[in-house]
Parts: sequence; C-alpha cells; structure tokens
Amino acid sequence: MTSTPDPRFVALLLGIGQTLAWGTSYYLPALLAPVVVQDLGADRALVYGAFSLALLISGLVAPRVGRAIERLGGRPVMLASSAVIGIGLALLGLLPGLWGWFAGWVVLGLGMALGLYEAAFATLGQLYGRNARRAITMVTLLGGFASTVGWPATAALLPEVGWRGTCLVYAAVNLLVVLPVYALLPRAATGAAAPGAVADPGEIPLPADWVRRSFLFLAAFFTLRALISTTMSVQLPAMLGGLGLSVGAAVGAAALMGPSQVGGRLLEFTLGKQVHPLRVAWLGGGLLPLGALLLMLVGPVAAVPFVLLYGASNGIITICRGAVPLALFGPRGYPVLMGKLALPVLVSQAAAPILTAPLVAELPAMAVLGLTGLVGLLAMACLVPLRAAPPAPLHRPA
Repeated sequence: MTSTPDPRFVALLLGIGQTLAWGTSYYLPALLAPVVVQDLGADRALVYGAFSLALLISGLVAPRVGRAIERLGGRPVMLASSAVIGIGLALLGLLPGLWGWFAGWVVLGLGMALGLYEAAFATLGQLYGRNARRAITMVTLLGGFASTVGWPATAALLPEVGWRGTCLVYAAVNLLVVLPVYALLPRAATGAAAPGAVADPGEIPLPADWVRRSFLFLAAFFTLRALISTTMSVQLPAMLGGLGLSVGAAVGAAALMGPSQVGGRLLEFTLGKQVHPLRVAWLGGGLLPLGALLLMLVGPVAAVPFVLLYGASNGIITICRGAVPLALFGPRGYPVLMGKLALPVLVSQAAAPILTAPLVAELPAMAVLGLTGLVGLLAMACLVPLRAAPPAPLHRPA
C-alpha cells in the first residue's frame, strides 16, 4: 500500500467491531452470570470470579499484544481477537459445568486483550500517528453503545435460547460479523507509522527519565480511574438505593450513565478537538469530584446530576486512554506503550470487586460516594507532574 484509507472509514470499522466485541464479552456477565449461578447451582463468587480471572489474564497478556501490533500491525491482531472471542464464547456454550465456564472465560480473557480498546487505539496510532486522535474519539463514540446494544440483545435471547444458546449466537456474531469487518482494515507498515500517517519530521527520541516518570504518573491516573469505574459499574444502583432512592428510581438514575458517557465523548469530539488531550484529561478527571461534592452538599436529590457528571467523566477518560499517551510520547512505540498501560488498568479492574466490596458493605452509601470523589482527586493529582511536551534535551558543550 502507498497510502492508508480515510481514518473515518477505519474508525467506523473498528467502532462496529468494538461495539459488538464489548457487548458480547465485557458486558456479558451482567445479565448472564445470575442465570448461570442458578442453572449450575454454583457459588456466586466463583461464577463472577471467572470474569475477574479473564480481566487479570487480559492485563498480563496486554504488553505482549502491544508488541505484536508493533511488529505485525493491528489488522492480524484484531482478526485474531474476533476468532479467539468467538472460540471462548463457543466454549461457554458447549462445555459443561463450572470448569467449562472458567475455561471459556480464560479464552475470552485472551480475546479481550487482543481486541478491546487498547488494541484498537494502538492500531489507529500505528496507522495515523499523531493524527489518530479524532479516529480514537470516533471509535469510542460507537463503542459507547456496546451496553445499549448488548444488554437488550442478551435480555431478549436468554428466554428464547437460554444462556448457552446466547453464547453460541454471540460466538457466531464474532466469527461471521466482526471478523469480516476487521478483514477490511488496512495492512500497516510494521515497526513505524504506516504510509499515510503524518509523522513529525523533527521528532526525536524522548529523554528516558522523563518517559519513565511520565508513564508511571499516567499509569497511576488510569489505574485509579479504572478502580472507580469497575466499582461503579457493579455497585452504582445499590449505592444509589442506599441514598434512599426507590429501586426504580435508583435503576433509572444509574441507566443515565451510558448516555452521559456518550455525551462526554461528543463534548470532546466537538469542543475538545483544538485542546491538548492532557487538558481534556483534566476536565474529565475533574467532573467526578465535582459530582461527588455536589452530592455531599445537596444530598440524595443530586443523585441524577452526580450520575451525569460521573458518566461524562468516564466517557472522556476512555478517549484520553488513547489520546493522552499518543500526544505525550508520540507514535514511536505507541502500540507497546498501550499494552504496558493496559496491564495495571486491567489488573485493577479484576481486583476492584474484591477490594471495594467490604467498603460498600460496611460504610453508608453517601460515604462511599464521597470516598469515590476523593479517589478521583487523588487520580487528578497524578496529572500534575505531566507536561504537554518534554523538556528540551540538554547538549553538553564540546
């Protein structure tokens, strides 16, 4: 190839694939796991523990995935992801007992490492270099509808074909829909941005100490935010109920998180395009503490504004996971960097239910939500040492 396709077309392909991949993997346990607990007569902690194991495996494998994208390009890795996710779902549908459930999620953990956001972002970064930011935002805009599509589809399939049949249907979706979509992705030149990516001719290797320090602070920021988002995805309706809302009101308020995430991404897409991604990260990081403060001051009546601010914050931070590392460190080695960043994020997501469940059980809901705001502030503190550009390299006099 002498040029790469329009990034909007590539973002559309990846966005369709991400919507279906997230909806049939990461978002699957929310509705499937309770049915599996009842059907297998298994311990609830073990059934959900299989999903945590999958996230842990994803985190441990992610750095290798980044190196594979750097070496081979994103297309073959994304193709492999749809095949592996499809196989994992087929194992869930076909293998008996709790061991079969665990075996399927082990394979799904590998598939999620190969094909969810970090891999998609790395693919775009390799293709388009620093110009990948808009495409990254477009992918997250489409991917934001994964739960909107996945949960209703799962709810409709479960009564008709059961949980095993649902897994087999989703296996077919990944093998017959997602895989052909990814087959349309362009082949990238390996080891560098592909032809058509606009590279900075003045770009030089960055100071190693600065890269190491900046990476650690950035990883801490995204890890703390992942700890929050995973906890909220599991506990938000219960915590809102703990504020005194009825079950219907709590579920209704929590359901606003999805649209507000998409709203936050639209805000970045329309108003944030001229702003450095690091400043966008400050905005996204600040919305959560602001929502928690509002809740503390006003009380349960501010539950809906809190959810809206938190959802917008989460949506913006998802974009920043791809855009900020690209802006700070450049396209050189970007796929490898994304794999390394994914490791602590996914490990924290795997550990979050175990670490935070005692707090949610013992503390009042208002205290837990306030603590969430404090952790959000701590995450923002990790952004303070980061700069939009590294200091100019020092040259010793001859």
